Amino acid sequence: MDKTRIPGIHRYDAPAGGWGALKATAKAVVEQMRMAEAPGLLLRLNKPDGFDCPGCAWPDKDHTSTFQFCENGAKAVTWEATKKRVTPEFFAQHTVTQLLEQSDYELENHGRLTHPMAYDAASDTYRAVSWDEAFARAGAALRGLASPDMAEFYTSGRASNEAAFLFNIFAREYGTNNFPDCSNMCHEATSVGLPMAIGIGKGTVSLDDFDRCELIIAVGHNPGTNHPRMMGTLHECARRGVQIVVLNPLKERALERFADPQNPVEMMTYSATPIASTYHQVKVGGDSQALRGIMKAVIEYDDAGRDVLDRDFIDGHTHGFEAFADDLRATSWADIESASGLTRDALTRIADAYARSNATIVTYGMGLTQHDKGTQNVQQAAALLMLRGNCGKPGAGICPLRGHSNVQGNRTVGITEKPDPVMFDNVEKAFGFRPPNVHGHDAVAAMKAMVEGRAKVLVCLGGNFSVALSDSDASFRGMRNLDMAVHLATKLNRSHLLVGKDALLLPVLGRTEIDAQAGGVQSITVEDSMSMVHASRGKLKPASEHLRSEPAIVAGLAMATLPDTKVDWAGLIADYDAIRDKIEAVYPDFHDYNARIRRPGGFRLPLGPTERVWHTKSGKAEFIPAAHSVEDSVLPGPDTLMLTTIRSHDQYNTTIYGLDDRYRGVFGRRDVLFVNEKDLAGLGLEHGDTVEISTALRGEEHRRLTLTAVAHDIAPGSVAAYYPEANNLCPLDHHDRQSGTPSYKSMPVRIVKVAAAAA
Repeated sequence: MDKTRIPGIHRYDAPAGGWGALKATAKAVVEQMRMAEAPGLLLRLNKPDGFDCPGCAWPDKDHTSTFQFCENGAKAVTWEATKKRVTPEFFAQHTVTQLLEQSDYELENHGRLTHPMAYDAASDTYRAVSWDEAFARAGAALRGLASPDMAEFYTSGRASNEAAFLFNIFAREYGTNNFPDCSNMCHEATSVGLPMAIGIGKGTVSLDDFDRCELIIAVGHNPGTNHPRMMGTLHECARRGVQIVVLNPLKERALERFADPQNPVEMMTYSATPIASTYHQVKVGGDSQALRGIMKAVIEYDDAGRDVLDRDFIDGHTHGFEAFADDLRATSWADIESASGLTRDALTRIADAYARSNATIVTYGMGLTQHDKGTQNVQQAAALLMLRGNCGKPGAGICPLRGHSNVQGNRTVGITEKPDPVMFDNVEKAFGFRPPNVHGHDAVAAMKAMVEGRAKVLVCLGGNFSVALSDSDASFRGMRNLDMAVHLATKLNRSHLLVGKDALLLPVLGRTEIDAQAGGVQSITVEDSMSMVHASRGKLKPASEHLRSEPAIVAGLAMATLPDTKVDWAGLIADYDAIRDKIEAVYPDFHDYNARIRRPGGFRLPLGPTERVWHTKSGKAEFIPAAHSVEDSVLPGPDTLMLTTIRSHDQYNTTIYGLDDRYRGVFGRRDVLFVNEKDLAGLGLEHGDTVEISTALRGEEHRRLTLTAVAHDIAPGSVAAYYPEANNLCPLDHHDRQSGTPSYKSMPVRIVKVAAAAA
């Protein structure tokens, strides 16, 4: 076999965006939608009178351009607005066992669910049931549990504020705080780490800050794929001369160069704009040490008399600086270089750019949070900004890049497993009951309870819980242990097929579809990454007359489960203004909710740090030193590498739109392992070899995955494979102890060549 040519692997030289993005968008439209519907639908995407993109959470700056969507946003819309249908006849022709043999891409590509379905064990198929029967079966299962804490209530980030809030109230009145949600698996380190540092678990910047910044330090994210509308903002910043310093293990095309499809000059001349001014390939798992290296250099500059620290800000608004600085002074450059994979010279050059900037933004994604030290990583990013007072001033601040378009909103309206006495007081005033004052389950704790048989019913407000979570062996086993799983969903996925004794599929309206209730056509609301809350109203006829909205289904489940409920569920879903009135009653930051969402663009929730108000224990922003503990669970050895999981460009979270990852040169396949060329040689491997990758953690050597090794521009000592296929390599117990976030992006692994089969 010619090792220089591997089927499905070839170089892609074009920039991100550009004609490639337009071609991919057109392909998605042709394959999924009715052509007469597509133009009008896409032109309403992210517009004041339209609907919010069901993809990423990047905010909308204005609505003056013809279109307000990106390639992956168009894929998300066409995937939801598809003409394909999964009917009762489809399920009659396919057993669950047969469907489990299909790929995740094939399962979702069958199309939209059209009827409520219940699993029939005798035939191993799903069969259509009425809504009344579905609600009755779910209610009976929940009422039959010995304890409410034997139920788990999972929330996907695409659920609206209204649906998530009702889900919150339903589970609390039922009697549990078990709220595993997708945030536990992505940005929980942000939700835990930032409140300790700056008093709030959200970003502090607005889009206007990007117009005023002088430097952007981008850590651990790939915006061209995972938050692609951000590329328009980075494109504008780069063209006005803002320095963009990137720290990321892989060279990502969108951070190298980007052609804006809305820029006629770039499109007609096939040109592009360079994005990163400097690109530093940090070692997988080395982010915290890289940030500490930058800070160490800044402090050394100040110690040498350059006066680069903002002493007024540090003295007036922070706590713990001297101990923090002393810890950095005591840390050797050799240790920082070894852990980060970057040289002292490279880190010092970043520090020099930072010292010269009067307004700096740090952006970060799951490349910073999904580590066993994720909370620590986030706190080091905050500390870097605090050194020069880059909090609460124009053009500066921290910018966590959320995934799904309302994952932040879900948390804001109560989806959390942690007891909140203030919220509980307000729930009691608004609804007449008080939630239990006990800590509930996050995602990892919920799955452990399912595996051990302590949790017997799972209600999923969207998502693909078992596939999204780490440790697929355990997660799949946990699903099969359940007495009942209830899934609110638009399309079929693998979690729906991992059935225990009973399961229900409840088909929901999508963002693109008209939601008509007793009080008329409804709008829902979402919160973006920058705390802007705005309305969304679907325009399409529903995919089936049997679909119901997520708020209506949650209300139906609650009424079937809670015969003595104190909540007027029917009244709330008749007109969603009533839901928003209750949200405002429980969360006063939503004051004048219904009036404010009727204004174009909506409104911004208050953020203390933007006013230099710190809701921390000390009342000031906290410098929190990094821990120096050594991970003793890693099997030592020169052949141990660090694995990070990544998304392809034809993917959004667990949703696989197709099998191409064109910016990385992968076409028609996902079974690849990206390896540095020197590491291949050091392991005695060649580009194109079939390899077995195994977890290099003590007691976890049994985990194996067979992939094709591909030479790629990735930091030495680091390898990458696709999520969710590589999730099983990460045990449930391998997570950040502070936040519970699984360590998807720093898994120690070993790689060996698979011997060729005898001819």
